[in-house]
Amino acid sequence: MATFLYKVGRLAFRRRHYVALLWIALLTLAGVGAASAPAAGASSFSVPGTEAQKAFDLLEQRFPGMSADGATARVVFKAPAGEKLDTGANKATVEKTVKKLGDGSEVVSVADPFKGKAVSKDGTIAYASVKYKVSGMELKDASKDALTDTAEQARKAGLTVEVGGDALTATPETGSTEIIGIAIAAVVLVITFGSLLAAGFPLLTALIGVGIGVSTITALASALDLGTTTSTLAMMIGLAVGIDYALFIVSRYRAELAEGRDREDAAGRAVGTAGSAVVFAGLTVVIALVGLAVVNIPMLTKMGVAAAGTVAIAVLIALTMIPALLGYAGKKIKPTGQKSKLLGGGRARSAEKSARPNMGTRWASFVVRRPLAVLLLGVIGLGAAAIPATSLELGLPDDGSQPTSTTQRRAYDLLSDGFGPGFNGPLMVVVDAKDSKTPKADVTTVTDKIKALKDVTTVTPASFNKDGDTATITVVPDSKPSSVTTEDLVHGIRDAGAQVKADTDSSVLVTGTTAMNIDVSQKLNDALIPYLILVVGLAFLLLIVVFRSVLVPLKAALGFLLSVMAALGAVVAVFQWGWLSGLMGVEETGPVMSMMPIFMVGVVFGLAMDYEVFLVTRIREAHVHGEKPSQSIVTGFRHSARVVTAAAVIMIAVFSGFISSSESMIKMIGFGLAIAVFFDAFVVRMAIVPAVLALLGKRAWWLPKWLNRILPNVDVEGEGLRELDSKDSDPDEDRELVRA
Repeated sequence: MATFLYKVGRLAFRRRHYVALLWIALLTLAGVGAASAPAAGASSFSVPGTEAQKAFDLLEQRFPGMSADGATARVVFKAPAGEKLDTGANKATVEKTVKKLGDGSEVVSVADPFKGKAVSKDGTIAYASVKYKVSGMELKDASKDALTDTAEQARKAGLTVEVGGDALTATPETGSTEIIGIAIAAVVLVITFGSLLAAGFPLLTALIGVGIGVSTITALASALDLGTTTSTLAMMIGLAVGIDYALFIVSRYRAELAEGRDREDAAGRAVGTAGSAVVFAGLTVVIALVGLAVVNIPMLTKMGVAAAGTVAIAVLIALTMIPALLGYAGKKIKPTGQKSKLLGGGRARSAEKSARPNMGTRWASFVVRRPLAVLLLGVIGLGAAAIPATSLELGLPDDGSQPTSTTQRRAYDLLSDGFGPGFNGPLMVVVDAKDSKTPKADVTTVTDKIKALKDVTTVTPASFNKDGDTATITVVPDSKPSSVTTEDLVHGIRDAGAQVKADTDSSVLVTGTTAMNIDVSQKLNDALIPYLILVVGLAFLLLIVVFRSVLVPLKAALGFLLSVMAALGAVVAVFQWGWLSGLMGVEETGPVMSMMPIFMVGVVFGLAMDYEVFLVTRIREAHVHGEKPSQSIVTGFRHSARVVTAAAVIMIAVFSGFISSSESMIKMIGFGLAIAVFFDAFVVRMAIVPAVLALLGKRAWWLPKWLNRILPNVDVEGEGLRELDSKDSDPDEDRELVRA
């Protein structure tokens, strides 16, 4: 591997014009494709195999004209203090508003609150339901403007009017801190390299890689049903790993220059050694992201595959475009320890200052002297941070989790006040009586059983389809949608449905947003353990090949579990308990998103293995070259601690930039990944890893002889490159690489 990548690096260095033109052409092609592609609609959300999804699919078959996936809006009216809506001018205003709501070309129907009994018992609150032909993301701006303008006119008439539902769905905004995150990354790179030019290379290549990845996703969004969250996630992860991968190769290039190698050879060796670590680190991230497919939620699978594709692009760019840019830079890139003149370079350093151990050396020496104390402190600290995770509550966001400043949240609260907390999360019970001889009797039986259950406020009369073989019943719980009581009610209805199925030939299914949320949470919980086994198992095997050790990959996996549990604890503390919620811009606390645990496991595992590979390969390289275990730890940290620290700070800055997003899912993911990288890089990899290696000594690199014989030798440490020291450059290298 190292020898092959060495040749790739030298070829890219020499043929830099072709390499640069190739990546620019790919970026242009992706950009043109994104610009000419049709606008993507809302990504469809389906959860195959769940009861809620089966009921939804059945409704589409049996009620073809109901536009089950169309956007909805609830226009909620409240009368002025001391007045009612069903009298005088207030009633006239509501009726006029309802009539105007039905004028839009995309409107299917509008339900009059006075005819549909959608007025609260005290007559002060009412709502009109508006149904559209298309989803909220596909709804034209003209239709949204008409909805908000109509509501505003009713407000001017003296009523309180708010609009809920998904008709006002907006494209998520990430905010200005995303740019601040990139700016912080730039400052860290300048400090690390002491050169503006060297610092610019990782940023440039990362932006090109993200540009290609996100543009490709945009171009394929309509055809593959990719939502806006997919491209945001790809951008988030692509920026972070793209900068880090390039950072490691540029840093190794400068180290090779410091050893006196010529620039072309240094570029080849940087790609052969650090590039090998980049390849395997990228593979672990790709495995973790693609592995999300085992959950069998199409939206999650698409997000994972799209982000994995962006990571793969970042790896290829780091291996090819970085050495090409280094070729263009020439002598402007200084060896390690030297700065550009603009940043104070060129001044002579005293012999005492040059010989002084760097921070990485001093820290590693301290850990090697007191490994047990460092290990215990790190494990106890992460364990304490993980304590909030024991009270983790899962759910999917609805209008109740929106900030109180939004009209959707105010509409949600008005409906709760007027009709009860369960009104915002009604359950739809679907009775499939196609095989029954007495469908109406069966539906009556189901209705009676539901009315007899606890926590039921309202059960609407059954509504049959044209064929009379399928009926829908709307059930309004007495508790809010995200409560445990409502979840128990869903299970109670399903248990009653199973009894009906046993006594008759009719099937009973429960669906609706609340039921779907419950099913999604359950599906994700059930998939977490198989996903962990698959992803950690594959990565464990990969790391055995990389490190030629059993204990080092095992330590890596256990360290990851510590960091991800601590990160989940931090997410619960902020988003569920409300700690530091003001600082993070969390206006409303509530259950943690159902996808968060499994998504964090996947992404954090991949990113954690990045630092493991980069750090430990440098330690193993020193060990393979003859150093004692304790000394190899110090050597590895002397060369890589500064760069790993910079990479972690950059990744934290990039992820933190997404905390300001208006989309709660992106906000939570940004915070979760940022804190997870902090825990993993600075506690696990920089403290626990050297402590464990120091305690294990030579046993850390133990590998059974039979396993050593069958494992392929990938030579991540670049041992094969030592043979090149006594050889001149091979003039036929380009042709050998092409044949390879």
